[in-house]
Amino acid sequence: MTVRDADPTGLHRVLDDTVVLPQAAARLDTRPELWPDEVRIRVERLNLDAASFRQLERAHTVGGRVDREALRAEVLDIVATRGKMQNPETGSGGMLVGVVEEVGPASPLGLSVGDRVTTLVSLTLTPLVIEDGLAGWDARDEQVPCDGYAILFGRSIAAVIPDDLPAGLSLSVMDVCGAPALTARVVAGYADATVAVIGGGGKSGSLSLAAARQAGARHLVGVVPHEEEASRLRASGLADEVVVADARNPVALREAVEKAGGPADVTVVCVDVPGCEGGAILATADRGTVIFFSMATSFSAAALGAEGLAADVTMLVGNGYVPGHAAYALQLLREYDGVRSLFESRLG
Repeated sequence: MTVRDADPTGLHRVLDDTVVLPQAAARLDTRPELWPDEVRIRVERLNLDAASFRQLERAHTVGGRVDREALRAEVLDIVATRGKMQNPETGSGGMLVGVVEEVGPASPLGLSVGDRVTTLVSLTLTPLVIEDGLAGWDARDEQVPCDGYAILFGRSIAAVIPDDLPAGLSLSVMDVCGAPALTARVVAGYADATVAVIGGGGKSGSLSLAAARQAGARHLVGVVPHEEEASRLRASGLADEVVVADARNPVALREAVEKAGGPADVTVVCVDVPGCEGGAILATADRGTVIFFSMATSFSAAALGAEGLAADVTMLVGNGYVPGHAAYALQLLREYDGVRSLFESRLG
C-alpha cells in the first residue's frame, strides 16, 4: 500500500464494482492493515442509532415480546456482511467508543496510540469487525459493549473522551452533538425566537433546548409523547412550556404548539419515528425554519408536504457535523443540570 492508494474519504476501502462513497457502499474492506492516513481503533462500545435500534426491535417482536437473541444475531450479520454497521431498513448506523491502537504516519486526525476516543462519523461508513460475538450485550438498548476494531479515514472525525465524564455519558452526548450546534446557529439568526423541540425529553432534544436558550430564544416549547416524559422534562427546567402530543398527528401537534405559545419560529424534530414532517411544518410560522434531526425523516414527505400546505418555511436536514460540535455539546451537559439529569436517567 502506498500514499497514492489512499483517499481521505475512504474510497480505497469500497469493495463495490461501481465508484461510490463508503456510506453508500454495499461492503467495505475491513483488513486491519492501515493505509498511511488511517487510524485503527480497538472498539469498546457501539452506540446504535435510535431509529435503527427501534426498527430492529420491531422486526424481532413476536407475540408482543422482543427476541433479543435474534436482534443480536442480525446486528452481527449486518456487520459481517457489509463490513460496517448500516441497518438496511433505516440506512443508519451510530457511532463508537474505543482506544487508538495504531496511527498511520500520514494521519491528519491528531490522535495518538492509547487515546480513548469516540468517533464523530457514522458507523454506516466506518469499516468495522466484531470479534466477541457481542457476548456482553443483552440487546435491550442502543449501547453495545463489544470487542473488535474499526478503521478511521483521513477525513473521519474523532474526539478524545474527557476525563471528567463517564465514557457512557460522553458517548451518549457525542452521538447527537450535531443537533445542539446547528440549533444554536439557526436560533441565533432570529430575534426573540419561539422554539419548539419535538422530542424535547430525549438526548438530542434536551441538548437542543439548552442550545436554543443559550442562543437567545425567548420562549421554549418541549413536545413529548406521554405524561411520564413530560414530568421529567418539566423537572429539568429546560423548557418554558411542556406539552404532550403525538408528533405523527399534524393537527394535534400544531394545536399543542400554538396553545403553548406558538407557532414556532424554529421547530426542531428530534424523534425517531416516521410521519412527523407535516406536523412540524404546521407548527412553524411563515418564514420560520424546521430542522430535521431524525433518521426517520422522509425528504419527499417534507418537501411535498410543505408545498401542499403552501408553507413558506426553510427546511434543514441536520447532517450531524458542525465545527466544534462535540466540545459545545459537552459544554451544555456541564452547564445545564437539567440536560445531565435527563441523560443520566436514560443511562439508568
